[in-house]
Amino acid sequence: MIFNIYGRFQLDVRRENDGWVVYHPAPGKRARVNEIVIPSTMEAEEIGIYLDDIYHELAGPGQRVERV
Repeated sequence: MIFNIYGRFQLDVRRENDGWVVYHPAPGKRARVNEIVIPSTMEAEEIGIYLDDIYHELAGPGQRVERV
């Protein structure tokens, strides 16, 4: 799942080995983001809200985390 973080950057969140893994997508490659840990028990529908909680200080008026 790709998430647009307030129009500033994107994150690719994937389910791997019964856990969530976060990547910075780039053309032809991706880099793992080890600083973000998403609980393995979290449902896919909740991840956008979770990322919004983490990055809310980057948001401008009316901006939000959106699934692409």
